[in-house]
Amino acid sequence: MPLSLHPPPIRFDESLERIEPDETETVEQLIETLTRINQTTLEHEKHAHRSVHAKSHALLTGELLVPADLPRELAQGLFAREGRYPLVMRLSTVPGDLLDDSVSTPRGMALKVIGVEGERLAGSDNDVTQDFVLVNGPVFSAPNAKRFAAALKLVAATTDRAEGAKKALSAVLRGTERVIEAFGGRSATLLNLGGQPETHPLGDTYYSQAPLRFGDYVVKLSVAPRSPNLTALTDAELNVNGKPNGLREAMVNHFAAEGGEWDLRVQFCTDPESMPIEDASVAWPEEKSPYIDVARIVVPAQPAWNAARRAAIDDGMAFSPWHGLAAHRPLGSVMRARRVAYKVMAKFRAHHNHVTITEPRSMNELKL
Repeated sequence: MPLSLHPPPIRFDESLERIEPDETETVEQLIETLTRINQTTLEHEKHAHRSVHAKSHALLTGELLVPADLPRELAQGLFAREGRYPLVMRLSTVPGDLLDDSVSTPRGMALKVIGVEGERLAGSDNDVTQDFVLVNGPVFSAPNAKRFAAALKLVAATTDRAEGAKKALSAVLRGTERVIEAFGGRSATLLNLGGQPETHPLGDTYYSQAPLRFGDYVVKLSVAPRSPNLTALTDAELNVNGKPNGLREAMVNHFAAEGGEWDLRVQFCTDPESMPIEDASVAWPEEKSPYIDVARIVVPAQPAWNAARRAAIDDGMAFSPWHGLAAHRPLGSVMRARRVAYKVMAKFRAHHNHVTITEPRSMNELKL
């Protein structure tokens, strides 16, 4: 049964991307800045953490369930046939330094689906994983890699400095963000600086922000709470003042008693003018193209964070949208920049932590 979308989804075509002549130099600048963040936190923590999304709050395992008989437009790539795939989920916050949770910043969700067969993206040729990297806001903080590289230099200058000042600023920015949201707005800049509302991360919806190929089409991807115990947490206040790891404690407590389910959804590009490929700071209008459920994520009750999971997932894994199928190739300037930058940053962590970062072929390899 065909999908009813008006206008219909546009077909993927190589010409949708516009590669700037200086993108190589931009990526080099990004890598230089990300390495500086890595080196600063390595000196402070005596351990190499991610240069973004350094602090994890839950390290989970579960399953991705792809239903049978999806409409043809949805039956693309990983979702082309019915299946049950083991997955790893990492919930984090965005900064590259390990901040007290009272400095409230955007949250991230990284997924690694295991056992995926098909034509691979270059660089992940012999692997069987598909990664999706998401943040709890529909748009990226910058339109393209060049603007992001410039903004990241400012972030790097504040890494591991004046946490007390960051806490005070975060409290002010949260108040400002509440005023903006009361009038129907949302400021990516304020959120990134510490204005993220103090709500429970398990109630958030997470977005790819930048587009990716979806077989014959182009989409943005989202993961939204499905089970009642998670939807009840949407916009639920979570006071972590006085609790440096309050977000982690909340998630450990949740998964010690119960699991959760999410819907994995896609939003088709139906108009390249209002839904640009190269500007990740533009929200694609949902009134033109709503998010549509394509699979379900099921995570059972489990220990959400411990030393074994930290070693296997935080240190032993790298998440990148470039780990995956050719049918889900990342698109646009921001995504292209991630291809080399993420790989270099993973090598930095592996070298300084004296570990080997590999792509698992089964859940058993994790020994959790």
